[in-house]
Amino acid sequence: MTRETIIAAVAAIAIAAGAVPAGAQDKVSFGTDWRAQAEHGCFYQAQAAGIYREHGLDVTIRQGGPNLNHRQLMINGALDFNMGSNAYGALNFAKEGIPMVAVAAIFQKLPAVLIAHPGVGNDGFEALKGKPILISTDARATWWLFLKQRFGYTDAQVRPYTFNSAPFLADRNAVQQGYLTSEPFSIEREGRFKPVVMLIADAGFASYSTLVETSERMVRERPDVVQRFVDASIKGCYAYHYGNPAAANALIKRDNPEMGDDLLAHGLAKMNEHGIVDSGDTKTLGIGAMTEARWKEFFDSTVAAGVYPATLDWRKAFTTRFVNKRTGM
Repeated sequence: MTRETIIAAVAAIAIAAGAVPAGAQDKVSFGTDWRAQAEHGCFYQAQAAGIYREHGLDVTIRQGGPNLNHRQLMINGALDFNMGSNAYGALNFAKEGIPMVAVAAIFQKLPAVLIAHPGVGNDGFEALKGKPILISTDARATWWLFLKQRFGYTDAQVRPYTFNSAPFLADRNAVQQGYLTSEPFSIEREGRFKPVVMLIADAGFASYSTLVETSERMVRERPDVVQRFVDASIKGCYAYHYGNPAAANALIKRDNPEMGDDLLAHGLAKMNEHGIVDSGDTKTLGIGAMTEARWKEFFDSTVAAGVYPATLDWRKAFTTRFVNKRTGM
């Protein structure tokens, strides 16, 4: 074997493994959907453990917040990648003709939940029909529409939710929205009782969550960067959820000092317990998996709820080009 052949073989192996030559760092930016938390652990782990760097990427993670619109920044070209909270965002891109697509689904389940007090009969979704529920404006435009169709809820049940659990704690008959990884934890700590927690995904809500979104231009002109970012983020997921999350948690706490070790541990445990990241198709295709069948199932449910017209070309919302490769398994 000649020297040139050996070099070519080594290069091919490196490319197949997702590695790139040292020093060839592509700068990319990624915006999250909220302040740093355990739900963002995949990306912080890829950063902290040097996985992005190993894939030739110099990644800046920009945490979200109440006054930040990272999706708009991505549309304007100020961000390379964005975290989409649910599949509605990608379908809205398709509906509005905005050239953006989802390239990976880091969460197979949306962690949104309804929370109730124990011992008052509000122990399941069916039991909540006709009862007041504290719901935010954003939720009313997304998963609330599914619950209305699935369980016969009506908008007359809606009460405003301001992301403050004090009204819930003060009323044993109250029901509120929340996130599996956060509100139940704070309610149990402050109220000194274990609340009833109902995961909306387990009721059949098929939306992906924590989607990696980017521009069609990035997919077309820099597909290698997209692939490396997706691959490294997926490997970060396996490392965070099945390895030692300490390095990622340190970065999360640096960006969000309000995030304590107890809440980070709780969030990770609940995500693993309920298969938020690794369940269903990921068991055979790897974390980040997306399938056309799953997208169609979700789209069909939105059409039935009157959100989108049946004529919408829903396939424009995503591409499976960069996932389903068992990366990191």
